[in-house]
Amino acid sequence: MKKIIMIMVMMLSLVVTSFGADRSLEDVKKKGYFTVGLDATFAPMGYRDENGEIVGFDIDLAKEVANRMGVEAKFRPCEWDAIIFDLRSKNIDMVWNGMTITPAREKQVLFTKAYLSNNQIIFSRKDSGTMATADLAGKVVGVQLGSSGAQAVEDSSIKSEIKELKKYATNVEALMDLEAGRLDAVVMDEVSGKYYNQKKSTLNYSVENLAEEGYGVALRKQDKTLTDEIEQKLDEMRADGTFDKIKEKWLGK
Repeated sequence: MKKIIMIMVMMLSLVVTSFGADRSLEDVKKKGYFTVGLDATFAPMGYRDENGEIVGFDIDLAKEVANRMGVEAKFRPCEWDAIIFDLRSKNIDMVWNGMTITPAREKQVLFTKAYLSNNQIIFSRKDSGTMATADLAGKVVGVQLGSSGAQAVEDSSIKSEIKELKKYATNVEALMDLEAGRLDAVVMDEVSGKYYNQKKSTLNYSVENLAEEGYGVALRKQDKTLTDEIEQKLDEMRADGTFDKIKEKWLGK
């Protein structure tokens, strides 16, 4: 009787282990694609070009990783403030869109190691001069809802002295309001803000950083095998020079 009970316990243990196993990589390869969630206004990481096609630095990285995995990369625009909910609800397989690795987010998702460094800086109009953090006192400041720029302002010593903090669905909306004079400053990613300003040159930006950070690909906590596979492919791309070619294409030398 004892032997029978032991066998039943072992069989039950195997069943539980099987159901709890991480099949994330296996599932992606079986269906033949993975779905990337993104804010499709976040140039140059991921955005729509003049033809409506989603392009960008992260887009090219994701496509190359998918190609090396033998699958396809599909892209689904999401509201940034709800993108982690979309990930955890399995509407998407990952967030690959210049997402800053933060302790708060690490409690909710599994990140790859950082693949690109970035800073949160202050953008202002040319006629306002270059602003430092102290200059935000008494000003109307814009940030993207749910962004690391918004968090950088919340964590800053100047937060209580800001006249008003306005939150936008996208950084582009905030920058347009800045140019129109409805904001005094915008705090956002250096990479994206400088890219936006390349053609127009209507804005100044701070030398001082409100926060230094790294971008990572975010996946569900349990999707360890898929996360490891993406990291491995990115490492291969760094080693053979593909990563640097894509980086230079979008970010320059």
